Amino acid sequence: MVVWCPDWSVVAALAEAEQSPRLPAAVLSANVVEVCNGPARAEGVRRGQRRRDAQSRCPELVLLPSGHDRDARAFEPVLALVEDLRPGVAALRPGLLAVRAPGRWYGSEAAAAATTSQALVEAGVWDVRIGIADDLFTAEQAARTAEVQGWEIVVTGGSATFLRGLPVHVLADDGARGRDLADLLRRLGLHTLGDLADLPGDAVEQRLGGYGTAVRRRARGEDRTLFAARTPPPELDVEVPFDPPLDSVEAITFSVRTTAERFVAGLAHHQLVATAVRIEAESDGVVCSSRTWLHPRHFAARDLVDRVHWQLQSAGSTSGAGSSLRARKGVGDVRSPVDRVRFVPDTVEPAAAHGEALWGTASDDLVERGVARVQGMLGFEDVRRPVLQGGRTPAARQALVPWGERPVDLRPLERPWPGRVPGPAPVRVFPDPPAAEVVDDAGHDVAVSDRGVVSGEPRRFRVGDGLLPWQPVTAWSGPWPVDEDWWSGGSGPSSRFQVVGADGRAWLLCRAPGGWSLEAGYD
Repeated sequence: MVVWCPDWSVVAALAEAEQSPRLPAAVLSANVVEVCNGPARAEGVRRGQRRRDAQSRCPELVLLPSGHDRDARAFEPVLALVEDLRPGVAALRPGLLAVRAPGRWYGSEAAAAATTSQALVEAGVWDVRIGIADDLFTAEQAARTAEVQGWEIVVTGGSATFLRGLPVHVLADDGARGRDLADLLRRLGLHTLGDLADLPGDAVEQRLGGYGTAVRRRARGEDRTLFAARTPPPELDVEVPFDPPLDSVEAITFSVRTTAERFVAGLAHHQLVATAVRIEAESDGVVCSSRTWLHPRHFAARDLVDRVHWQLQSAGSTSGAGSSLRARKGVGDVRSPVDRVRFVPDTVEPAAAHGEALWGTASDDLVERGVARVQGMLGFEDVRRPVLQGGRTPAARQALVPWGERPVDLRPLERPWPGRVPGPAPVRVFPDPPAAEVVDDAGHDVAVSDRGVVSGEPRRFRVGDGLLPWQPVTAWSGPWPVDEDWWSGGSGPSSRFQVVGADGRAWLLCRAPGGWSLEAGYD
């Protein structure tokens, strides 16, 4: 049994944009219509049209972006609903699924199709069509010939007869190869699948290749392609209810310890570990606090308990252990007693990928446990570690992330970053670069033109506030000009120089429109 939901990309895109499904709409890819719905086709819009041609046929056409991930996410509830009626569903593509026909369970194949159609319509999927046949290809074609909210059943052994009269353009639904083959068959004078089925197999293989031979077998009703039914994922979520609700952070933290252990044990039973976990707290049946936590390795029960404590504590003031959640007026929404805490694994990985080394990881565990104790005293956000990211300046290449969190949304290192000073990297980077002066032989300030030309050779430099007195420049290199953030009123064009003073120490100086500054040192 094949369940087909036509124009699914348009349905999913309109739902995401909160637009009416009755509007004429089309999904575009590279300014070409990829999918269009019934109201758009009624106005003359067709798949493969250029954007300008489609809008000329239907000026009120709603244009939507292509998104395969979005379509798959929107189709997931349909898969789950059919899976409740008959396990072993296979998602062929968003909008099309296959399942072993459950006719024996529901009494007949027609009753099974009617039950499936009714369940999907009640769930809000209005345009659903079902086909049942001996093989996958025939069942799909039967679904495409069915009426809205209807079904087409091909009798046992009747696939070849049913397919004979279908035009060859039905192969266009098989992607680019199908469209090319359908066009070639029409030019060869073959207009139906029956015409292709009547050709000798050797001639088809010599002229049309392996794909043409496979299509001929389908047209003859001899296709026995199997589909891989998906295995429903195990239920890994774990929650703990509180009756009566708890209004103390410490009480909640103490009460979730057993649940955290059960959560980790449940993952271990499936030979999994969690590297990202979403923790939700409910108050009066409404999620009042939700956050996804990341771990550099994988979560243990102790880590989950700490995250619950930090999450609920950061939702209000940190006025001490056991303080009431009602009295808190912090940045979060946890201001009333909590009646449920839930652990949801966002990212799970095989436990074998996180196995211990030959000599164990005792030293790492001790370090993490010690840092976790410091975090418990100071707060989760107050203990951080530096990580490297992409950027042009030494300060821009630094990022700080809380200990225990994996860095996300970092600028990639592999980009070229034109204007970046080459290595080695400086040892010391000043968070607030102090003002500096650099002069040439005549004592004039050294400047850099818009074309990166230096007005004079740097001879002496000093750093204000007595940090570095005047000293000669024994060696220098540069400039490395950069003009960034000019579109947002940033600092404007700047140039960086590496200079070595008489004492042998090297420095990184920056010449900006506001003057010289000391950015970093190569101590």
